[in-house]
Amino acid sequence: MDHITICRCEEVTLEDIKNTAKKYQCSAREIKLRTRAGMGYCGGRTCRPAVDAVMEQVTGEKPGHDIPLKVQPPVRPVSLATLRGMQDDK
Repeated sequence: MDHITICRCEEVTLEDIKNTAKKYQCSAREIKLRTRAGMGYCGGRTCRPAVDAVMEQVTGEKPGHDIPLKVQPPVRPVSLATLRGMQDDK
């Protein structure tokens, strides 16, 4: 059960989170920073609820908003010309 992947982008498993919590006796925020859970390509959009639930279970700490780890979409504007391989005429 501990081999369940919690964060697919950073390939963080439940076992990784539990081991980090046990080794460093740290807060939920610090576990996220140490394991990078919720900090991958999707910016936490996919796994953030699961990561928060695991953090609460492992550390007993409810997700706080003191210094929130924001969910940020990895989206940047790209012109259609760039997508089809042509230069923009700017």
